[in-house]
Amino acid sequence: MSVVTRFPPSPTGLMHIGTARTLLYNWLYARKHGGKVVFRIEDTDRERYDPAHVQALINGVKWIGLDYDGEIVSQFERRARHAEVAQELLKAGKAYYCYCSPEELDAMREKAKAEGKPTFYDRRWRDSKETPPAGVKPVIRIKAPIDGATTVPDHVQGDVTVNNEQLDDMIILRSDGTPVYMLAVVVDDHDMGVTHVIRGDDHLNNTFRQNLIYDAMGWKKPEYAHLPLILGPDGSKMSKRHGAASVEEYRDMGYLPEAMRNYLLRLGWSHGDDEIISDAQALEWFNLEHVVRSPARWDFDKLNHLNAHYIKLADDKRLLELIKPFLPAQNDTRILAMMPELKSRAVTLIQLAEEAAFLAKSVPLDFTPEAQKLLDADGKSALGHIAAKFETLESFTHDKIEESCRALATEQNLKLGKIMMPLRAALTGRDKSPSLFHAMEILGKEETLARLKAVA
Repeated sequence: MSVVTRFPPSPTGLMHIGTARTLLYNWLYARKHGGKVVFRIEDTDRERYDPAHVQALINGVKWIGLDYDGEIVSQFERRARHAEVAQELLKAGKAYYCYCSPEELDAMREKAKAEGKPTFYDRRWRDSKETPPAGVKPVIRIKAPIDGATTVPDHVQGDVTVNNEQLDDMIILRSDGTPVYMLAVVVDDHDMGVTHVIRGDDHLNNTFRQNLIYDAMGWKKPEYAHLPLILGPDGSKMSKRHGAASVEEYRDMGYLPEAMRNYLLRLGWSHGDDEIISDAQALEWFNLEHVVRSPARWDFDKLNHLNAHYIKLADDKRLLELIKPFLPAQNDTRILAMMPELKSRAVTLIQLAEEAAFLAKSVPLDFTPEAQKLLDADGKSALGHIAAKFETLESFTHDKIEESCRALATEQNLKLGKIMMPLRAALTGRDKSPSLFHAMEILGKEETLARLKAVA
């Protein structure tokens, strides 16, 4: 069997982090088995449809770094095919017209509620011989089994069984001729050759209802794997109040896609105690059997740890391009020269940009409050002495700069920090920075002296 998985998001906003994990698991399973991933936009809800949301989903897929096969399919554009299947079921006696008005359905629900029964449609038109009321446009309902039970084998949840009395004769085609989601998704999955449906376990109940259509059409059902939800750090459903809920927000917070892929992989799946897992290892190791059933909790500390790891591994020129949107100015030569040290300290791209900013700027610098405190009378006095030392240096190298600073500390009977702290503030605008001796060599003698004189 050739494996085909699918990525079918609804265009109702940015790509949620849970949607990204679902895509990742579908992608890994398909690619591991030499199969395909199809991308379908489930855009039948035209009231909430927004082309900007479609583009946001495409951007999210692109940023996370996963590909798909073929063109993106619009579910809405296939509505004629969905309606055609509804008519086939009607002709085969597997579905029927229902002429109930909204008022009748409301009364039906209230009666069932009063009797303590499920508030399902009571199937009054299922085998009715009544003459249809004039002027009423009917819906089409599928015939669900009335007794017995149905079991769905699931790669994650195991065998899940539901009594058929819990399944209603659901509508598959509205009175205006438009298909409902339950019909559309089954027809699309069948027509696109989907063999494995890997999705959140909030869709598990839908599976039983969707299988009614597979069975009625005599189609082979896909294999299912329903993934646990992602919860926030506090155990509630993941949402914006936990810091960010979409992949684009994490991109803007300075996370790398490879770190996000690694983190999402481990958020519901495990391979022993391995935490850092490369893309190649993920493709080799991933399976559905090791997806856990219990919900996973978001952990920013673990994500930050992974992001710092992948920043250290990243190509210096790539990092430079990635931090440019966060920089107030550009100086590629200086930043690249210091990048090996800068990236060894960074947790996010924003932090990397903040620490690199002083290399790109020129005088006058902006100073943090902490840096301002270091530029008091004593600090400026030390800077005057060190500037004089630097003026005499013919070779402005790391070693010569350090030698001058240590010599001044000895002459002034000061600890080296008393010179280095105001020097750091004057040159970087911050009270913390990468190796200052290396930074001054990169800035060069002229720029270093200009910064010292600017605060004298």
